[in-house]
Amino acid sequence: MKRMGFQAPLLCLLLAFAIAGCSGKFDPAAGTPPPLKVEKVEDPNVFQTERPEQFPLATAAEHIATSQLKVTGTVNPDISRSVPVISIASGRVVEIAARLGDTVKKGQLLLRVQSADISGAYSDYQKAVADELLSRTQLERAELLFEKGAISKNDLQVAQNTEAKAKVDVKTAAEHLRVLGSPDPDQPSGIVEIRAPISGVITDQQVTNAAGVAGLGSPNPFTISDLTYVWILCDVYENDLANVHLGENADVRLNAYPDKVYTGVISNIGSVLDPNIRTAKVRIEVRNPGLMRPGMFVTATFHGRKKEPHAAVPATAVLHLHDRDWVYLPAGGNKFRRVEVRAGDMLPGNLQEILSGLMPGQQVVSNALEFQSTVEQ
Repeated sequence: MKRMGFQAPLLCLLLAFAIAGCSGKFDPAAGTPPPLKVEKVEDPNVFQTERPEQFPLATAAEHIATSQLKVTGTVNPDISRSVPVISIASGRVVEIAARLGDTVKKGQLLLRVQSADISGAYSDYQKAVADELLSRTQLERAELLFEKGAISKNDLQVAQNTEAKAKVDVKTAAEHLRVLGSPDPDQPSGIVEIRAPISGVITDQQVTNAAGVAGLGSPNPFTISDLTYVWILCDVYENDLANVHLGENADVRLNAYPDKVYTGVISNIGSVLDPNIRTAKVRIEVRNPGLMRPGMFVTATFHGRKKEPHAAVPATAVLHLHDRDWVYLPAGGNKFRRVEVRAGDMLPGNLQEILSGLMPGQQVVSNALEFQSTVEQ
């Protein structure tokens, strides 16, 4: 009992210290963070007007169309219609008669090259002509001596063989000159003229004035491309390849002439994907009306086989703002909500096709530009 009487005051004292410590720990004045506040932010796409009846509404109609896939691409020369201009003779360029981007005709002079190869070939040709002349003279003498019985038939056959070989040497030397670019073997010259093998546009140039030409081992001085037909090369994402089919038509619009539409044929779908961006190269062959230049940017549209319902609204209901398309939908009361959509082709009756963002039957402000001008005032 004495021990319990001694412990009771001690326990009370410890309890008092614990309560004092806890109260100090949760004291608001000791740095407890204030409660969080949630502030309501106004939606920038919601607009309120005092007189909503002044903005007529239009109901989106239903338009049935095949699915479409739009991708970007570039104009490229048709490789099968591109011909390299080569120079077998090596030497130094003394004149350039055509430049990158020029339109040339077949046989037109492109450049002149001063070449030691052609000089050596002329020397070989003249020696072959001289040897053939001597062999012919010796053969005529041998035939005369054989008729008189002064030489044997074997000596005559040796002379005939020498003459035949000399003629072969002359033909070979003349052909060598023609291969190097000499038009006339009988007029020696150290200048080789390089002419266009086909008609077309020079799409590549690897030579300048006074530059050296190393023959077949060097880059081709020029590349000429027939741009009657061109290739449109597009990057199509892996998930969209199901909408692209060989042999089908595709619409092509040049960024420089967006109001003109050209039709091409899908001739190839790349078998290997780019591992970085997961796209495949798709090639479209298009007849060039004369406006397509290599390097131009285009937009290609592939038409799917599945028909889908799309919305159609008056063209005035679509507002093009900041490279995006928007429409205004009534949001109840005096409010309207701005919604981003993806516009498609223009339809008869001044209607605009809406590919996504709006469903048939929904109502939109019929004149989006007028509404936008009003709310900005």
